[in-house]
Amino acid sequence: MTHSKAGRACHKVQTARLALLSGALSCILTSALASAETFVLPPPDQDVVGEVRITRARQTDTLLDIARAFNLGYEEIVRANPGVDRWLPGQGTDVILPNLLILPDTPRDGIVLNVPEMRLYYYPKPAQGETPVVITHPVSVGRMDWKTPLGKTSVIQKQADPPWYPPASIKAEHAANGDILPDVVPGGPGNPLGRFALRLGIPGYLIHGTNKEYGIGMQVTHGCVRLYPEDIKQLYELVPVGTPVYIINQPVKIGRHFDGLYVEAHPAMSELADSDTNQQVISLLNIAASAEQLGAEIIPSAVQLALQQSDGIPLRISH
Repeated sequence: MTHSKAGRACHKVQTARLALLSGALSCILTSALASAETFVLPPPDQDVVGEVRITRARQTDTLLDIARAFNLGYEEIVRANPGVDRWLPGQGTDVILPNLLILPDTPRDGIVLNVPEMRLYYYPKPAQGETPVVITHPVSVGRMDWKTPLGKTSVIQKQADPPWYPPASIKAEHAANGDILPDVVPGGPGNPLGRFALRLGIPGYLIHGTNKEYGIGMQVTHGCVRLYPEDIKQLYELVPVGTPVYIINQPVKIGRHFDGLYVEAHPAMSELADSDTNQQVISLLNIAASAEQLGAEIIPSAVQLALQQSDGIPLRISH
């Protein structure tokens, strides 16, 4: 296929996708570095926050540049824009910003990390008279052979400019590639942990920054959780020691929004799956139970589309 034909094909895919999402799109935005997304917390019987937005790429933009500018991760912006060239979207190309989110099915308390979504949610305790909010950041998580552990833990320590003590396993991996790591890497701008870290109660695991910003939103770490430098700085300033941390595996989230039921699906991570369960069957059962509770009528084709696309954008699945 020639470059011009490939470009026209990509444009058709993106145009169709924009048409499908037209009811949820907000205004066109220009690209400028954004801070973390902060949303007013909906009431307990509601689960959806944010909105799908679009921006127009500049000639020099990549999808990674746009993701960084709008506080999104690599995988989530690529999946939301399957018809767009990730390295050269092209001047004026509409790029979907998937900022419509279903809150995870957990207590709305402390930090919630949904590993397959590669996104962190923080529920700060509001002061008297303050409106409750949820703050959310894209993250990187452990790759297949260094998976991020699941379960409930807490923040046990906060460190500015943390030194890095590479464990023997990581030193051996680097040595095999001819890269000899020292026993300790001093804290500072070039440190792989970035400038700030939250140490978890799970030994050896941190929520920290990075000196490789364009890896955010990927499955690339040795099990720790990485954030953009500006995001970990904000989180470090807000999160007190003792904050609970819930590390969960919810590739499919189900949420209520006004009188409708929505599904947000992400690709399941095989290394997190229980070999005795079928994630999609469980998801369908949960969807049916949620619909019965809401008194809604499910649209089977919409459920099928949401699970098939697994693009991280909530889709209404009920009448």
